[in-house]
Amino acid sequence: MRRRFGQALRVGVAPGAVALLKTSRWGSRAPELVGELAFDGGSHPEAIGLALRQLLQGAGCASWPVTIVLADELVRIWQVAPPAGSARLADLEAAAALRFQTLFGEPTGAWTLSAGWDPAQAFLAAALPRHLLALIEQVCAAQRAPIVELVPQFVAGFNQWRGALKAGAWYGLVQQRVLTLGMIDGGAIRAVRASALPDGADLDWLAAHVAREALRLNLAAPARLAVSGHAPATWNKGASHATLACHLLGQGQGQGQGAGWSDCARLAATGSLS
Repeated sequence: MRRRFGQALRVGVAPGAVALLKTSRWGSRAPELVGELAFDGGSHPEAIGLALRQLLQGAGCASWPVTIVLADELVRIWQVAPPAGSARLADLEAAAALRFQTLFGEPTGAWTLSAGWDPAQAFLAAALPRHLLALIEQVCAAQRAPIVELVPQFVAGFNQWRGALKAGAWYGLVQQRVLTLGMIDGGAIRAVRASALPDGADLDWLAAHVAREALRLNLAAPARLAVSGHAPATWNKGASHATLACHLLGQGQGQGQGAGWSDCARLAATGSLS
């Protein structure tokens, strides 16, 4: 492909599928689906690396900057409380590693940790599979496609829409019939919870689900929830609920940009400003 000024690529990486989009920083052009590839092997790093190599080779993407968006199933996201009196990055990293081991029952040796390190308040951390990251970096380097960002889908979505959230609102992302909630209190995310959407997940279900999650964390239930991704049609603007106002961000129920795309293609588009 011939690259014009301001153009870049976005790659969605999910268990069993990869997708490639072309984006532009200029004008109002929506992301363009370049290609996608389904493969056997699920979340096995070598299977993902081979599929990514085939996808990029077929696109001719030398010198194109690439953003990699990883499906949340491939990563782990959790909250870390900084130790009292912590002042060094090493203290925060140790706290994150200890919390990871407590939650997931394994050390962090096979994972690369990234976080919004903050010694003053609880912060979110993400663990990315170290071997998978190495393979992705090798594939992109071999194709001369520099990686400018590598991010979990939930983080990509939240970073895109955080400025649009009204005071007191929580953020949610729907992908592949899974709702991931970012529970916000005092301007910061206090926890991230993912739940499968049942059949018939209407606004009554959503309001009850949000209330339960708030109760578990001893937080006040929000009056507003802003949702991006592929939300159920019953959450659209024409619906209303007595205790929860749901606002769909961007394409909402797959309307407009990305309508008819696969889940992996929508994954790749998460966080795109085009």
